[in-house]
Amino acid sequence: MTRRPPHLCYGTVRAAMRVIARTHCRTTVTGAEHIPATGPVLLAGNHLAVCDTLFLFAAVPRRVVILGKEEYFTRPGARGRLLAQYYRRLGVLPVDRYGGPAAARDVLDTGRRVLDGGGLLALYPEGTRSPDGRLYRGRPGAAALALVSGVPLVPFGISGTDRVQPVGTRRLRSHPVRIRFGPPLAPPAPERRADGFPTTAALRETTLRLMRRIAELSGQEFVDLPAPRKASPVWSSSHEQG
Repeated sequence: MTRRPPHLCYGTVRAAMRVIARTHCRTTVTGAEHIPATGPVLLAGNHLAVCDTLFLFAAVPRRVVILGKEEYFTRPGARGRLLAQYYRRLGVLPVDRYGGPAAARDVLDTGRRVLDGGGLLALYPEGTRSPDGRLYRGRPGAAALALVSGVPLVPFGISGTDRVQPVGTRRLRSHPVRIRFGPPLAPPAPERRADGFPTTAALRETTLRLMRRIAELSGQEFVDLPAPRKASPVWSSSHEQG
């Protein structure tokens, strides 16, 4: 996959969010030195609010590519087409969250294309925004991408964004935000199936380690249960499926 330069839309949104992060929503970023300056890297963290991705754009010194639920790209009418174009220009890639094994393979293929091109890919392993502020069980997509691709897996924790943009609101309220990046996880050589793919046990172990580390960085209570599905769509993927 050949990396394209960021669209002007991405640069504009990123610049605006950097101003907001310095003024309206004072943002503290620690651990950014753990993100490699070049080469493929996978970021995985918690998801509290619609605006999390925008604050991530402002905090990360490299271009961020993120996986987004395909519903963002299939809404009807002219407004739906405009929104789909907006997400594409931001670098959001559509994926099917609930399509079963075939959809999970498509997610992995999409993520690997970004990483094979030397890009930085960000995921929210819970698969959706937290409904109550707690951190829920992660899906295995991030672990699978890290173990298969051998790229650095950098955990991060966001806090404060649920106060900046409570559920059902669009305007960003003034409240401090904190983003903490941790050192890349160093998972042991995983057990593999006959086809070379990591075993279910290896994926579960790596995912559990990842989620516990995210909980430490975000300060959330970790609940080893799947996150409840919400009836209404939100700007989350949370951008990671698998």
